[in-house]
Amino acid sequence: MPVLTLSTDIGQKDFIAGAVKGQLLTADPLFTIADITHQLSPQNFMQAAYICGNAFKHYPDATCHIIILSFFEIPPAHWLIAEHNRQFIACPDNGILTMITGQKPANVVAIEIPPSEILGLLHCTRTLSLAIKKIYDTLILNDVGKSITDIIEKYPLRSAVGTNWIDSQVIFIDNFENVVINITKEEFEHYRAGRKFKIIFTRNEAIDEFSQNYASVVPGEKLAWFNSAGYLEIAINKGNLAGMFGLQGFSESAMQNKLLYQTVRIFFD
Repeated sequence: MPVLTLSTDIGQKDFIAGAVKGQLLTADPLFTIADITHQLSPQNFMQAAYICGNAFKHYPDATCHIIILSFFEIPPAHWLIAEHNRQFIACPDNGILTMITGQKPANVVAIEIPPSEILGLLHCTRTLSLAIKKIYDTLILNDVGKSITDIIEKYPLRSAVGTNWIDSQVIFIDNFENVVINITKEEFEHYRAGRKFKIIFTRNEAIDEFSQNYASVVPGEKLAWFNSAGYLEIAINKGNLAGMFGLQGFSESAMQNKLLYQTVRIFFD
């Protein structure tokens, strides 16, 4: 029974997300469809990559992950479907593929979107639904589209690193206003090299030790820990750190407008 996931910026106030699922089930009633989110921010590819990439790894081999993000940023001519880590990723050709994978996948095909007087999203997703059905008929990606190497590539920002400091970006703020930073435990320990650390953010607030989870500190106390995705997260137990200290996440629109995006500095000594 093939498993598909759906991650979009559509929201759930109208019929579109449900209609896309209907198209997929019409292509094959045996598809099992799991929603990851329909609340992706259209201009925040870093956030989308964090959410999607860390969800995808928990699905079985041969899962097909469908991403609909900033679909009409440019006139859509084709979908991309790629093989990555024994799974498939289907998405627009707008850079989100490499944001998630961190590299250009070796096997990528283009699924041409037929011309139409009304080139709406459901016309485009109908084409994708039929292509995904063909994939599961053979499990051979190149049977459903033309191999393509010239795709739009975007990659996540890396932390700026000095001899005794790191500047990292806020990539995600959750519903509780806990703040995720774009540095993993492995990267942190590499730069730390056994030294003491101090995490500095707005108003010179600092954290100099890690917690095991939120219950490790009393309500109202700040904490830092490496979350279930392996990324550095700073928070207040039963509080809203982002709102309290004015932290804001990175967004491409902010960069385009030459506004500053929020960073957190970590010192080592």
